[in-house]
Amino acid sequence: MSMHELVMLGIQLSILGTVFSFGLQASLHDALHLARDRSLLLRSLCSLFVVMPVVALLIVGVFSLPKPTAIALIALAISPIPPLLPKKESKAGGLPDYGLGLMLTVGLLAIALVPFEAWLLGRYFNREFDVSAAAVAKPVLTMIVAPLAAGMLVRIWKPRIASALVRPILLVATVLLAVCALALVVTVTPKLLALVGDGTLWALLLFACVGLLAGHWLGGPIGEDRTVLALSTASRHPAIALVIAKGAFPDESHLAATVALYLLVVSVTVIPYVRWRRRMPRQGLAK
Repeated sequence: MSMHELVMLGIQLSILGTVFSFGLQASLHDALHLARDRSLLLRSLCSLFVVMPVVALLIVGVFSLPKPTAIALIALAISPIPPLLPKKESKAGGLPDYGLGLMLTVGLLAIALVPFEAWLLGRYFNREFDVSAAAVAKPVLTMIVAPLAAGMLVRIWKPRIASALVRPILLVATVLLAVCALALVVTVTPKLLALVGDGTLWALLLFACVGLLAGHWLGGPIGEDRTVLALSTASRHPAIALVIAKGAFPDESHLAATVALYLLVVSVTVIPYVRWRRRMPRQGLAK
């Protein structure tokens, strides 16, 4: 096994552990949060699957960007939220049940929506984006649904054991992710540096900022909902984005580096937003 494969395996194990820990703390009521609020569900889907693809098309159309950047941006725009996001949203003051329910709902809907949006974009660019439902379903089911359901079952079966497992699993998963992410950044740094001066950095930064603004605006009157949707709209699922991009342009270089750069850009971009939201008074109890 190569070093790159070992790092990717470590990241996958970290994600599995984190999502499993979500399940250890969650109930079916939490997971079905969005099913009880259709207005919030529609606004969430609009923000994630309508606004961001339109924004990506505008950025690609207005700015003269390198081809890998344009491809990666379009792929990111139609990818669902990443499985580690509810943890960050909760720390930022967002409602945990909305963050969890949004991750699960959007992940499942993405199995049908992502191939459909890829087809629409293919028609727009006169280029086939061959993304199957199975290609999207694999990371969604293995990295979100399965570990979440397993954690919830343990919570129902042995609630005391579930409570005792949360902290050590989260600690191991967090340390493993930090080590593997650092190793991954080091391996792609030369390619990342090549993207800084060609307009890619500014295009990705604009995409992330508009995502925050759109999600915050569409989040509605409840501050905690705004926080969750803003972070969810700006953040995208890197694995699914690469599946889309590589599926349409298998020979294009720098796609993985561009997606990695976006992860770094959005991680830095959300810092001032998260600090601002933490200072806001909580409204969730009045909901």
